[in-house]
Amino acid sequence: MLNIGGLTQGVVIDHIQAGCAMKIYEYLHLEKLDCSVAIIKNAKSNKMGKKDIIKIEGPLVVDLDRLGVLDPTLTVNIIEDGVIIEKRHLHLPEIVTGIIRCKNPRCITSIEQELPHRFKLTDPNKGVYRCIYCEQAFRN
Repeated sequence: MLNIGGLTQGVVIDHIQAGCAMKIYEYLHLEKLDCSVAIIKNAKSNKMGKKDIIKIEGPLVVDLDRLGVLDPTLTVNIIEDGVIIEKRHLHLPEIVTGIIRCKNPRCITSIEQELPHRFKLTDPNKGVYRCIYCEQAFRN
C-alpha cells in the first residue's frame, strides 16, 4: 500500500474526479512552487469509487473557489500544525477569466489572441457557463 506522509502546514485538494488532478496542477502552476507537491491518482473512495488528491506543502495564495469551474465536486482542506482548520466545499463563481477556453472557431477570442477568455455562469444547477463574446456553452 502507498503511504504519503501527513502535512503540518499546507493544502489538500480532495475529491477530485479521477484523472483530473493534472488540470488543477497546471491551472495552479504548481510546477513553479518551491515546495513538495504530491499527486495521488485513482485513490479508492467510498463516495466516488476512485478519486484524485493533491497535497501541497506550505501556504497557497490563490482564489480556490475558482477551482470549482474545473471540478465542482472537490473539497479543499487547509492544514496548520497538522490539523485541518478549514474544510471548503467550493461554489461556482459568476464570472471566470482565463480558466476555460472558448471552443467556437468563430469566436472573437480565436482571432484576437490577446483577448481574455471570459465566461458567465448561466445555469448554476447544471454548471453551464457561456462565453461572454459568442454565447458558446461550456459544461464541466
